[in-house]
Order: sequence, then C-alpha cells, then structure tokens
Amino acid sequence: MTSQIVLFLLGIAAIAGLYFALRTKAAPITEANIENTQADDLVTAILPEGERRVVPESIHNIPRHALDDNAMRVVYRLLDNGYDGYLVGGCVRDLLVGKNPKDFDVATSATPEQAEPLFKRARLIGRRFKIVHVRFGREIIEVTTFRAGHDSVSTSKDQSRQAASGMLLRDNVYGTIEEDAKRRDFSINALYYNVEDNSVYDFANGYPDLLEKRIRIIGDAEERYREDPVRMLRAARFAAKLSFDIDPDTAQPIHKLGGLISKVAPARMFDEVLKLLQTGYGEACLRQLLRFDLFKYLLPATDRMLGSDEYPVEQLVNNALRNTDRRLAQDKSVNPAFLFAAMLWYPLVDRMRDLEGHKDLPPLQRLHEAANQILGEQVRATAIPRRFSTTIREIWEMQHRLMRRDRADQLMEHPRFRAGYDLLVLREESGEDLNGISGWWTEYQNSQPNARPQIPAEERRKRSRRRRPNRKPKEQS
Repeated sequence: MTSQIVLFLLGIAAIAGLYFALRTKAAPITEANIENTQADDLVTAILPEGERRVVPESIHNIPRHALDDNAMRVVYRLLDNGYDGYLVGGCVRDLLVGKNPKDFDVATSATPEQAEPLFKRARLIGRRFKIVHVRFGREIIEVTTFRAGHDSVSTSKDQSRQAASGMLLRDNVYGTIEEDAKRRDFSINALYYNVEDNSVYDFANGYPDLLEKRIRIIGDAEERYREDPVRMLRAARFAAKLSFDIDPDTAQPIHKLGGLISKVAPARMFDEVLKLLQTGYGEACLRQLLRFDLFKYLLPATDRMLGSDEYPVEQLVNNALRNTDRRLAQDKSVNPAFLFAAMLWYPLVDRMRDLEGHKDLPPLQRLHEAANQILGEQVRATAIPRRFSTTIREIWEMQHRLMRRDRADQLMEHPRFRAGYDLLVLREESGEDLNGISGWWTEYQNSQPNARPQIPAEERRKRSRRRRPNRKPKEQS
C-alpha cells in the first residue's frame, strides 16, 4: 500500500513538473516578435547620442533559452572577476528581430591582456584590432574590449594609427561602454544585453532603428567609411539579411567611396565575400552589391561580363547563389570553391577563347593557362587559400572531362565528380547549350548498371595497347 502511494505521489510530481516546464518555456523565436514589441516613448524616443536607453525584458522579449550557454559563461566569468561584460552586436540584433544568431560576441571593460588569463582555452589574436577568442569545442566566443575615439586621449602608434586615406591601421584605444557604442559601425549593432537584469542597453538609438527596419551608420558616414571601407559591404549585407532599408545619409557616400574597398587586404576581403555570398542570403546580397556598384571590387572579371549577350553570366551567378542559399537553408554543407568556380566560369571560358587565337595549345592545357590568369587576377581582389584554388581548378577540369562519356564509370569515382556535375547542371539551367549532357549524366547516375544509357558511338574510344619494342637479351660477358 505504501509503495502505491509513493508511486502515486511521484506521478503527480512528474505531471506537475512537466506542466510548469511547458508553461514557463519561452515561445519559439519568430520574425513577428519585433512587430509585436510595445512601441512607447521608452523605445521610440530619439535620445542624444551616448545617452543610455534601458529596454527591459518585458518589452524586448528576448527568450532566455535563446542565449548561448558558452557566451553566458564568458560573461559571468568576467563579472566574477570584477569586469563589466555584455553580449553585444549582431547576436543581440538578431535575437531582437527573431533570427537565430550565427555566433555570440562579448564586450568587456577588461583589456585583452586582462581577459585572456581568465579562460583556459583563450587566445589573443590580431594587431590592428586586438581581441580574445575563447574556445568551447568547435565554438568560439569573441571577446572585445570597450573601444574609445582616437582623439579621446594621447595614444602611441601601437594603439592608434591611421593612413592618409583615413583608414584605421591600428584600433586599440580603450574606453567606456558609452564610447564603445560610438565606435561601432551601425546603430543596430550598438546594442548590449545585460545578463544581470536581462535588459538591453542602447546608446545610439539602435532600438528605434530596429523597429523602423532602418540601417543607419553611427557618426558621419563618409568619415566612418574612410576609417574602414568594409563597412560599405556590411551595410549591403545587413540590408539583404534583415530586409531593412539603408538610411539615405548612410547610403549616399557609397557610390563615391566604393573604390576604397580595393585598398582592403585581399585576405580580409575573402572573409567578407564568404559572409556576403555564403551565409544564406547570397541572392539578396548580390542585388545590394549591384545596386551600389560594389560587386566589381569582389569579382572584377565576373562583373565585367555581366549583361553579356554571348554568355549567360548573370543567370549562372544567380543560379549558383540560389543553389547555395537553398543548401544552407537545408543545413547542408557548402564549399567556397564551388561558388568561386561557378562565378568565374565564364571569365575562364572567355579567356580560353582568347588563348585559342594566340597560343597553339591543346584544350586541357589552354584551360590550365586560362585558370592561372583568371585566378591570378582574382587573388588581387580577394585572396583564395590554396586548398580552395586547387579545388576550383579541379571543378573546371571536370567540365572538360564531363563532355566525354566514354569513361563514365571512372569519372563518377573522381572526388570532384559531384561538384563538377553540379556546375554542369547549373550551366545548362542558365541557358548554355550543351546538348542535354547534364541530363545524360543525371540518368546515368540514377540508373542501374545494366540499364544505363548508352555512350554515343562517336565518343567511344578505341584504346590501342602500346606494344613494347622487343629488346634483345644482353649478351653475357
């Protein structure tokens, strides 16, 4: 009897626990969150720049379960050691608009040298902009120190250095959270999540801008773009990702100053290209880049061929980006090499045609020579790591080999067959006339070995065996 009572009480406790767990669980993140936000004077009033606006949890409605556990550990470790610590930037912005952040960043009053020893797996990186990376398995939490303006105090060259064009070469001047907000690029990225009371701090009217779906740079737009030309690309990316409008004063100088992007280090530009075109909003980003005439600084050879009457360049670029966006939406992996191979394909074809008239080379050697020239030009705009450039060449070479079907079984075992086949399909879908060869390869892969389509007779190779010349036995001495 006692055991039955115990079981009965345990059952009631389990049901009650489940009820309260479900009751207190925050609603899933949806893009409607921002539309339902209470819009009163607290959140819509435009305050003097640098004045703190505190948006309580009851208004911003960021669900606590959406906060990254590792980022919270970093913040609490900083707080426990007497430093300020906040979630900051893109993660706060994305949570407010109902998106799941790709990563979480932390801002702190601790200098990089003070923050690094607080964590077991921390690494101090960067010279132009010192930050601390704290690793949790495969996840990295980026910790930055509050920045200040370069005219706020006397600084050394190690702290602050600026080129004649206005570009910042060193940006390691530290200050307060209010100063840090002014140093951030756009108002919607100058939002700080306070873990102690779960409120959001806003020092640059970023919260009203979020409600208005507006991208607005902090400070004078021309000066801020000169400090860091990549901000022009970021404006285009945020407009595409969030479906926000760019404030007229923020947009106006971009056409004039776009050329400054060519002065950014190619290695950094490679990372920016990936953020623009390979994070799930590639098609929308391309439209923004073309709107501001910025695409030519990322892929100059491709930009020159947009609108070609001879090649379906724009169709292939859009199809490649659409394919990438779709794969990312399905949580599938993507390889930067494939996107570059697709976007640079027609510049390669055009260069091969030029070489045909100047050099007497077999087709495959002509492809290799054209690839050297196209990639050589591309790396001056955006550096491409060798592991990707090698793959790009292999995908291009597969386009040549896939035009022959006499060794189909061997080609299907090639490590780049799938990428080469996917590009072949995209080429035909974009309007290039290949006599339906991608459809043949599709049928060949999907058919049983005994029911595969026949190889056209004109493509069958008669392989003649080489006969070794008869060798006379060596005379014995």
